[in-house]
Amino acid sequence: MSYIPLIALSELPENSHKSVRAGNKTLALFHYGGSITVLEHACIHKGGDLGQGFIQILEDKEHYVACPWHGWQYNLKSGRAPHGYKDRQAVYGVIVENGMICVSEEPVIEAFRAEHDVDPLSDLRNPDYQTTATSLNVLGISATNMNRDLPRPSTSETALQSALDFAASQFGAATKMIRLRELNFRHCEGYYSRHEEACTWPCSISEMDPEDGMNDVYRSMVLWADAVILATPIRWGNASSLYYKMAERLNAVQNQITIHDRILIRNKVASFIITGGQDNVQGVAGQLNSFFTDLGFTFPPFNFVGWSRGWIAEDTENNYNSFFKSRYVKRSVRDLVTNSLTLVMQIKKMDISHLKAPKPKISEAGSLTADS
Repeated sequence: MSYIPLIALSELPENSHKSVRAGNKTLALFHYGGSITVLEHACIHKGGDLGQGFIQILEDKEHYVACPWHGWQYNLKSGRAPHGYKDRQAVYGVIVENGMICVSEEPVIEAFRAEHDVDPLSDLRNPDYQTTATSLNVLGISATNMNRDLPRPSTSETALQSALDFAASQFGAATKMIRLRELNFRHCEGYYSRHEEACTWPCSISEMDPEDGMNDVYRSMVLWADAVILATPIRWGNASSLYYKMAERLNAVQNQITIHDRILIRNKVASFIITGGQDNVQGVAGQLNSFFTDLGFTFPPFNFVGWSRGWIAEDTENNYNSFFKSRYVKRSVRDLVTNSLTLVMQIKKMDISHLKAPKPKISEAGSLTADS
């Protein structure tokens, strides 16, 4: 077997690792436990650079590298994943001659990515859309937070339930309510901040944990819904923290446009119910509209209902009663649903086979010139 010199041994001291270019490939070199080992640098999961990974000693007392993107682990000597996983990173042969680290031209152990008999995310990986030319599926998302053991009246959620009831009774729509507070889902962990390709569809967290509660949102919003009505209280002039927690995880949907020019949200309508004891209804609506249009949603005329009793209405114990009795709320919720579902039935007739998104694309990132 032929070996090629890479770097001087002095450039890889004990307890260090790095990636090195070798001809038309890049290799990750490690010097731990008195041994020099070499793996293919690109993680077989999504391509993270193992040369920038984290070294860990696991239960078997062996050294492993954890990919800096999503934490996939590989034994530095065998390339194998731990804990009975069958995945394996490619391993290259190593010799040291005349103070130089030399590696084999081809791997001595080939990479292997295990195929699972059942893929719990297959419907997301290859989107299995449940919308049809005649479906009328209305998803309600409540961003109200509260103690599950001490439930309280919620103005935004009450209005949302009324909206879903009206959609079902007057339009024959299929309806579903998701209460974000009932989902156990992780915060976005910022993989996009590491590398644009590290933010994936399905979401990286979903791949790590198929039981993560955001998968209910992904399936309902992307695959099932024709219309989404999001209801949120106003919290210090903004939508609720639960909304933002969900929105950050929806970066996996928007990022597909940036990375792959792939639009997951098509022919879907979004509208909003915004309630709060203090005023900033239009400010919250502006943020919601900006975000949901970036996902690909279409908006009907007058696409939000707002409720606020104003700055001095601090008697919050009366807020729900005032809201519940309001003729404006009852009428405006019906108008919101009517506008939304009328638009749904119209845009279903649109040909979206060539839909384009005038959003930044990663393919254009390096093309900026003085006259761009």
